[in-house]
Amino acid sequence: MKTTRIMAAAFLIVGSGLTLHVAEAQQQGIQRTDLVKNDLSLHGREVVQVRVDFEPGAVSIKHSHRGEEVAYVLEGSLEYHLEGRPPVTLGAGEALLIPAGVAHVAKNVGSGKASELATYIVEKGAPLVVPVK
Repeated sequence: MKTTRIMAAAFLIVGSGLTLHVAEAQQQGIQRTDLVKNDLSLHGREVVQVRVDFEPGAVSIKHSHRGEEVAYVLEGSLEYHLEGRPPVTLGAGEALLIPAGVAHVAKNVGSGKASELATYIVEKGAPLVVPVK
């Protein structure tokens, strides 16, 4: 029930018309655009939502998050490698839950641009992306 409320709050926040701004650090071939960052009713947690655009062949660094991520593919084809699991390829309209602390990599495996809408429920004030070696 709490997860449902959290997700509902995240989607309501998106509709609030907040101004878009570009994320501070951009990885080559990957552009992140911050959409929403807001406190949640759960103490010490916040929702962060970003659009991530991948050029053909672009691969994210291996990383994790201090909370859950819901990755929803907007266009193209993205392959996700979650530590300890077989790779999964998602197309437009498909989504994946990435549990807190699970190291993962995302790669554009299509011939054109790919984009995802990433929604994070994370520790307030903690770095969003934690690089993993």
